[in-house]
Amino acid sequence: MCTEFGVTPRTLRYYEYIELLNPDREGRSRFYNGRERARMKLIMRGRKFGFQLEDIRQWLLIYEREGTEAQMRAWIRLADSQLPELANQRSQLNQAIDELQNLRDSVASEISKN
Repeated sequence: MCTEFGVTPRTLRYYEYIELLNPDREGRSRFYNGRERARMKLIMRGRKFGFQLEDIRQWLLIYEREGTEAQMRAWIRLADSQLPELANQRSQLNQAIDELQNLRDSVASEISKN
């Protein structure tokens, strides 16, 4: 699981502790079935989108069809509020890329003059 999702064992244990994951256990060993892998994919997607873990918990409930219509509407509002934040981050990243490209081109131009 750690390799597959690029997380540490500590992260997996924390997700288990806060009940986002519930692997089968045999002694100290943990076994992650298809359900847990699907949940982990959603957790990682939610983190990528910038959601807090409690928001992701609600998303998991909705994904498993245990969410109420009110939860689904709340999640839609949450997604709507996160979209502008991600757009802002994209804008900042595009600016940084443009600045770096301009600086790189300027230095390359100076080298080619010599």
